[in-house]
Amino acid sequence: MKTPVKATLVTIAVVVVLVGAALIYVLVNQSQTAPPSGGGDASPQVVRESSHVLDDGGEGAVTLVEFLDFECEACGAFFPIVEDLREQFAGQITYVVRYFPLPGHFNSKNAAVAAEAAAQQDRFEDMYVRLFETQAEWGEAQESRADLFRGFAEEIGLDMAAYDAAVADPATAERVELDFEEGQALGVSSTPTFFLDGELLELQEWDDLENAIQAAVNGGR
Repeated sequence: MKTPVKATLVTIAVVVVLVGAALIYVLVNQSQTAPPSGGGDASPQVVRESSHVLDDGGEGAVTLVEFLDFECEACGAFFPIVEDLREQFAGQITYVVRYFPLPGHFNSKNAAVAAEAAAQQDRFEDMYVRLFETQAEWGEAQESRADLFRGFAEEIGLDMAAYDAAVADPATAERVELDFEEGQALGVSSTPTFFLDGELLELQEWDDLENAIQAAVNGGR
């Protein structure tokens, strides 16, 4: 992606985040907060064994964790930026995705459940990409788009009986909720929120994420 285009996309995303931050904070905190229930460990962790790793940089790599909402416009704007950074720093970073479906987005949890159901067939990244590439088709809808997400599952070749069973299984939604609750415990209040080597990043400028990764890769963190 050329730099001017990248700068424009990130600027839009940052503006969306800043303008919506107060409202999002209220929406998130309207839901009841409970201690994360995964793994028998109540202390919040930026990365868990069950977290979805899209890139594993191996020993010595820095770890970038993104808490995201598939319906969030800012997350959608950051998606191509993150894809570029994954390519730019291939082999140097471990990139991890965690769910943070905001209560104000009607289909955010449906999308996360679809992604988690795909993950159970080792196809998380395929659904992750599909959801962001089609966000304009279903984002901001005020009725369920679960059937559309099921169509995506068919398109990427999932076992549909297994997919349907996973979507219907309360444990799948509970897995999504675990990430959300743990994100709250870690101080996440809007999306996207990034942690780099366990440290919450405060992004102010369009190139802050790239600069933070570069500094970490160079041993500057």
